[in-house]
Amino acid sequence: MKSFFRPARRPDPAILREHRPAIRSLQRRGLLRQGISLGALALLTGCDAGDSDAIGAALQRFSRLNDRVQAWIFDPRKLAPTYPASMVLKPPRFNAYYDITEVKPVDGAGWRLELSGLIEDRAPWTATRLAALPQEEMVIRHICVEGWDYIGQWSGVPLGDFLRRIGADTRARYVNFQTADDYPSSIDMATALHPQTLLATRYAGEELPDPFGYPLRLRTSTKLGFKNPKWITAIEVTNHYSPGYWEKLGFNWFSGL
Repeated sequence: MKSFFRPARRPDPAILREHRPAIRSLQRRGLLRQGISLGALALLTGCDAGDSDAIGAALQRFSRLNDRVQAWIFDPRKLAPTYPASMVLKPPRFNAYYDITEVKPVDGAGWRLELSGLIEDRAPWTATRLAALPQEEMVIRHICVEGWDYIGQWSGVPLGDFLRRIGADTRARYVNFQTADDYPSSIDMATALHPQTLLATRYAGEELPDPFGYPLRLRTSTKLGFKNPKWITAIEVTNHYSPGYWEKLGFNWFSGL
């Protein structure tokens, strides 16, 4: 019997404060790659280039603008490239805000997927009930914001099919996720309905291993890796924006590819 997931240790606040400059630096490099220097940013916003708080606020405004532009140009019908099974990395690469040694397995027998928000049928789902639904498989590239990537083979229930099955309001703006490791996340409804967005339960033809999200994780082909929460325990359909773990630290929310 697997033990219940005990939330992994959150980073020490002092460590987070220490890394905030690096996060801001990452955002600044992104702007530079798009042709906007800090000098140009100062001219555009009227802020003092030596004022880090003013620059940070300006970067946040550009980040929100970037989210809106990405959402506007996102094509919910366009499929991401797929790859042969021979390219699949086994096991997949672990990524989280803590080390793999801190992962505590979830008890699949006692696990329940809770539903809330703009949903008609909010009855919780068991792992067995989810496994009985029609499954799909995809071999796609996982792209991390840190610059690395790998090819993964994922199987599960298309999130769009699941949302329609439970009577979710697909006109709502957001789908929010809660997880066993206290990693809140949210995506836009267009991405949730994309045919390559799965509630994944298997990897490379086998039950999803504990360190990679057992019994349920999100796997989408159109978002950066940090937008794919693992060990999902709850789904909410809503029009209320709720920033995720990394968005609260300055990352772009949409983060589409």
